[in-house]
Amino acid sequence: MGEEYKAKIFKSGNSVALRLPKALGLSEGEEVVLVPHADGSFSFWKEEDTRGMFMSLYGSMSHGFMQDGRGDIDQDERDWGSAGDRPAAA
Repeated sequence: MGEEYKAKIFKSGNSVALRLPKALGLSEGEEVVLVPHADGSFSFWKEEDTRGMFMSLYGSMSHGFMQDGRGDIDQDERDWGSAGDRPAAA
């Protein structure tokens, strides 16, 4: 794990803002993606790095990942043949 930095949250108009240390290498006006997690933690990265972040996930799943399916999705059977008389959505 890398260095740890402290940040300060403050009120800015009707919003709250997060003041980040300059040592993180962010520039004024730079956009970041902020993702909240169920445990109350957050992840963030520069928006320009989003594609790289997504691509880094490729191959990171274990060999048996989802080999038994999702298991949490119960769906009713659908009658796909009866849609022939309706036009496709544009």
